[in-house]
Amino acid sequence: MKRAALLLAVALPGCTLPGKRTDAPGTTAVVPPADWRTPLPSDGPIRADWWRSFGDPALTALVERALANNIDIQIAAGRVEEARATEALSRAQLLPQLGGVAAETQGQTVSPLGTPSRAIGAQPSLSASYDLDLFGRLRVASRAARAQLLASEAARDTVRLATAATAASGYITLRALDQRLSIAQATLAARADALRIARRRYETGYSSRLEYRQAQGEYSATAQLVPAAELAISRQENALSLLTGTVPGAIPRGVPLDRLTPPPILDGLPSDLLRRRPDIFQAEQTLVAADRSLDSQRAAMLPHLSLTGSAGIVLSTALANPVGVFSLGASILAPIFDGGRLRAQEQAATARRDQAAFAYRRTALTAFREVDDALAGVRRTGEQATELANQTEAARGALQNASNRYRAGYSGYIEQLDAQRSLLTAELSLVQTRTDRLTSYVALYQAMGGGWR
Repeated sequence: MKRAALLLAVALPGCTLPGKRTDAPGTTAVVPPADWRTPLPSDGPIRADWWRSFGDPALTALVERALANNIDIQIAAGRVEEARATEALSRAQLLPQLGGVAAETQGQTVSPLGTPSRAIGAQPSLSASYDLDLFGRLRVASRAARAQLLASEAARDTVRLATAATAASGYITLRALDQRLSIAQATLAARADALRIARRRYETGYSSRLEYRQAQGEYSATAQLVPAAELAISRQENALSLLTGTVPGAIPRGVPLDRLTPPPILDGLPSDLLRRRPDIFQAEQTLVAADRSLDSQRAAMLPHLSLTGSAGIVLSTALANPVGVFSLGASILAPIFDGGRLRAQEQAATARRDQAAFAYRRTALTAFREVDDALAGVRRTGEQATELANQTEAARGALQNASNRYRAGYSGYIEQLDAQRSLLTAELSLVQTRTDRLTSYVALYQAMGGGWR
């Protein structure tokens, strides 16, 4: 892959964050690249349908059902709504605060002649306050909340992508278990035929008791593979049911394992495709939020200037005419001595920013590793599957020859037994390798953030 185009500002040392920063000794700050990733719609699914590339409608339906009903996705969506409310609250801090009150009073008044009388009055008023935010404390806090909202949306997308990949891998594993069960049943039928022949030869005196006992043992060894495969299938179906948010039950099947056709991988995939990974975008926005929180914490050390005002009228039965009242004032609040509280909070924010920077770099490097692992898995398991297919064909031919020689009396049962064991091992290994190859494709799709089209 062409790695020079992506994330070098993220994964390589020597970059600095915007603005003046005092980094801890030995730390390396990083800067997010411009136009890093276009956020996905907050109320829509991931705009990638890579699971359709395998050509199995049952697989497609399973993944889409998991994306619609998975509980982890719903929990992540709830966190997004919480972050959205927090971001709205931070934006509200930038606006003037208005309030009103209409107090009612009752009492008595005394005239100059000493005659008391009852008086009823009211004083409606409107008050307003506004923080001028001279040093950007509230504005930076609002930007930090916005970055946290984007990070939570990316976290939700990460869960969606992982859910789709888990559903696809689980379905592939299920089809592999189905094929293992089919192989075990076919082998069991062949062993039953061999056991029948061995019993007949033993009863007629053409073979020893040893061959008959060997045939019995091999039949039982193969028979236990059937319930083991059925148990694994049941557990895999239950796991997929949980993933799709439903009660345990049967999972619909589509095409067999050997007919799943992932698309070919283009040579020279651009590393820019890694920009689609939501976990990288999440790490970036977490870094941005930590950086803005540090700015806000530093601004908290500076004076705060607030304007306040109120206006109202006084209404009373004791007054001939209403009386208007108003007030206007300003206040400056500056920390003088707080025992080092603000300084400690600023140091904690700096440490969180440095942690987010290192986490950002680690996420980028992990992305490269996952892509390389998936590409190597696709390539090497493909080569392994080719050789195992050749081995399976050779073992099948050897079993045919050994069976013919055994029935004709030219060889002992041990040759046929060895050929049966070799064929069973080769067939199961081929199924496992094909499964690994298909799951490597799924891992590659996930590592590339949802495909490369």
